[in-house]
Amino acid sequence: MDTPLIFLLLLISSRLLLTVSANFYNDVDITWGNDRAKILDNGQQLQLTLDPTSGCGFQSKEEYLFAKIDMQIKLVPGNSAGTVTAYYLSSQGPKHDEIDYEFLGNLSGDPYIMHTNVFAQGLGNREQQFYLWFDPTLDFHTYSVLWTSNQIIFSVDETPVRVFKNRETDLGKVDSNYHYPKSQAMRVYSSLWNADDWATRGGLVKTDWSKAPFVASFRNISAAASSNFAAEEALDSNEEQKLQWVRNKYMIYDYCADTKRFPQGVPLECK
Repeated sequence: MDTPLIFLLLLISSRLLLTVSANFYNDVDITWGNDRAKILDNGQQLQLTLDPTSGCGFQSKEEYLFAKIDMQIKLVPGNSAGTVTAYYLSSQGPKHDEIDYEFLGNLSGDPYIMHTNVFAQGLGNREQQFYLWFDPTLDFHTYSVLWTSNQIIFSVDETPVRVFKNRETDLGKVDSNYHYPKSQAMRVYSSLWNADDWATRGGLVKTDWSKAPFVASFRNISAAASSNFAAEEALDSNEEQKLQWVRNKYMIYDYCADTKRFPQGVPLECK
């Protein structure tokens, strides 16, 4: 067997290893919402439920400083207006770091909004939002974070949608508000909750509690901690094309383009 073929097989094998089913009994703790969060199928699946009284959530038992995180999620179907399904990494404390996915529910037939954000040293306001190019309620889809010391890559079904680069070397001296999450270990969190004061059309559309309970499903959580993902963090030409395709066709908000929000000029990291 020649060397390129061996390398290809090893690369495929390494990617498959990252997506092996985990066991939620072993990997997470249910942190709030009592029995609204349920682990099913001998630990292979987890469901979060939102009713008029409360939502619920869970967190990983382990914490990570740089990691590749994958989670397969099937979002709340039907009229999900007012609900938010959150999946994120976070440290603790007032100067916490955080890497966010939030899925903002909508009226039946309208698309979900996938909201992304990055916090460092307690400072966020780096929102980018996207429509998804599929119905995320019909089946499970994989939402990934590749977090290294150099950059953060958000991906959906292995299609990159956002790259946030570490620019502390060139910006740290001129912008005291710029930080990159690189020194605080983070856990993986997920929750389902009511946010109808802002989630859908700025809070104009409220949660229809006659549709409750609302249910989001999770499976195949995978977390690989490492300080060296050099082979995966460099996007190849095909991945670059996918990234630009998503951003050109499906991105609906970018803080770097919001001149009304930043009348004195967009943040330096956007330039």
